[in-house]
Amino acid sequence: MTFSVNYVELDGGGACLRLAGELDLATAPELTAAIDRLTAAGETRVLLDLTDLTFCDSTGMAVFVRGDNQAAADGGWLRLTGANGRVERVLRVTGLADVLRYEPESVDPASRSAS
Repeated sequence: MTFSVNYVELDGGGACLRLAGELDLATAPELTAAIDRLTAAGETRVLLDLTDLTFCDSTGMAVFVRGDNQAAADGGWLRLTGANGRVERVLRVTGLADVLRYEPESVDPASRSAS
């Protein structure tokens, strides 16, 4: 399966990247580049919609953490939503669900405490 990253602007400000397919060693650079483009443009609030992500290995998880660290350094955040199946399980088992304040159905993390 292929991997894709699609950009969506959030109504209350911030950006959403919708991920689809398999996020692994081969495709992680594409997500890294997308996050880098957003932060270079001054975006500090990024939501990653994982609804259509079917697989994520440790390389993908590292991109999530790197993106969160990058956003936090600029006073912002990176949050995850929509994971299911194996992807959600990996988030919970690794503890990243807590670290990245994952909420399965969150549409706009700005509506809750993002600090």
